[in-house]
Amino acid sequence: MNGGLLVAGTTSDAGKSVVTAGICRWLVRQGVKVAPFKAQNMSLNSFVTREGAEIGRAQAMQAQACRVEPTALMNPVLLKPGGERSSQVVLLGRPVGEMTARGYHGGRQERLLGTVLDSLAELRGSYDAVICEGAGSPAEINLRRTDIVNMGIARGAGLPVLVVGDIDRGGVFASFFGTVALLAPEDQALVAGFLVNKFRGDVSLLEPGLDMLHGLTGRRTYGVLPFRHGLGIDEEDGLRVSLRGTVRESAVDPPVGEDVLRVAVCAVPLMSNFTDVDALAAEPGVVVRFVDRPEELADADLVIVPGTRGTVRALEWLRERGLADGIARRVAEGRPVLGVCGGFQLLGEHIEDDVESRAGHVEGLGLLPVRVRFAREKTLTRPVGEALGERVEGYEIHHGVAEVLGGTPFLDGCRVGHTWGTHWHGSLESDGFRRAFLREVAAAAGRRFVPAPGTSFAALREEQLDRLGDLIEQHADTDALWRLIESGAPSGLPFVPPGAPA
Repeated sequence: MNGGLLVAGTTSDAGKSVVTAGICRWLVRQGVKVAPFKAQNMSLNSFVTREGAEIGRAQAMQAQACRVEPTALMNPVLLKPGGERSSQVVLLGRPVGEMTARGYHGGRQERLLGTVLDSLAELRGSYDAVICEGAGSPAEINLRRTDIVNMGIARGAGLPVLVVGDIDRGGVFASFFGTVALLAPEDQALVAGFLVNKFRGDVSLLEPGLDMLHGLTGRRTYGVLPFRHGLGIDEEDGLRVSLRGTVRESAVDPPVGEDVLRVAVCAVPLMSNFTDVDALAAEPGVVVRFVDRPEELADADLVIVPGTRGTVRALEWLRERGLADGIARRVAEGRPVLGVCGGFQLLGEHIEDDVESRAGHVEGLGLLPVRVRFAREKTLTRPVGEALGERVEGYEIHHGVAEVLGGTPFLDGCRVGHTWGTHWHGSLESDGFRRAFLREVAAAAGRRFVPAPGTSFAALREEQLDRLGDLIEQHADTDALWRLIESGAPSGLPFVPPGAPA
């Protein structure tokens, strides 16, 4: 078997990442050797592979759904926004420069199609099936000429296309029809059919519409997935704690101690890898929320300043909003604060940045004895160490190089009192370390909170992925899906006018 499928969507956030992960987990449970693929991802949530390549976190989680190690081939192009108009371009896991959207779509993107197709071909040569995820909508007619992630990759690799629509938003039938009708005949020939996502209620009430859609487009619907709370995997972007909803529903045990622990995460601009706090939200009795006002820090037992693609910009934002003063008061009172990556850097004494913001010398918050200099070479590593008497694993993605001048060593950073700073993302996923850290936070905050002894974040992730696989197995026509992956789009699919504009 050398199968493939492109999971496209009527819109962004239609459920492409979730459906791709679900199909991957369903296939691997059938004994199929499968890999995920997304030609081009735009996200500030990224991950470091074992070979030191940076890829989108969604593809790393899809690789986990496949029970394989993630590689750069699974996400050959990653765009990391640095502002309203520009992004860092990461090619095969390594940054190659900054580019405006106009410059990228004006020619650079087309030149990457060969790299993308080569990466996909290499994966297909090593796996029985590759399940690809599109981006946005395949009917973005203004971008079709330079497309390398939707119909461009589908046509280049001869992939059948399954279009996912979020019925919870409304207008799903119009979205399905319009998506097909705005594609060129050659692209339409690859669109095999549809998958309805997030349906609530009696499916029999939907069936007449599905029959009419089939009559209008000549394409069938491969399944209707019911609405389930908290079925997201690691988010590409946004302000949601991606596992919080699921964990709150599946981990129904009450707090072990008498108190809950409240965590406030500063919603800094260009926030990156906010998935770091998912592991805290997985703990019974830990309440995590994002905040952007100083008064929201008052009742927090722990304040986290997360990673950001714009450290200097985030520092300015904290000062403008009064959050910087609120954090400084907490530190003076001995109340817990944790800075991660960019959040760690801005807690230091000063920053020399001629790379990211090009602001030169900038005074930090002065809450940790650290000086930061931005290097042009990006640090991409998967460190392993020990803190608070527990083994810790993490990953690093940063241009800033920290010179630690004092305090007590803490991972690659330091701590002073109850203020901690580190470049390590993902450290709180190490269960023993997370529990030890929360015990320290609870003691400093005067809370009678006790971490649950049996919470395994890795097990919760596996449970999540299995639930996604169950959705596909129970609510999709898996026999038809298998034929689609194995044999490609059905022949003779009708053209739906008007097609793409000339």
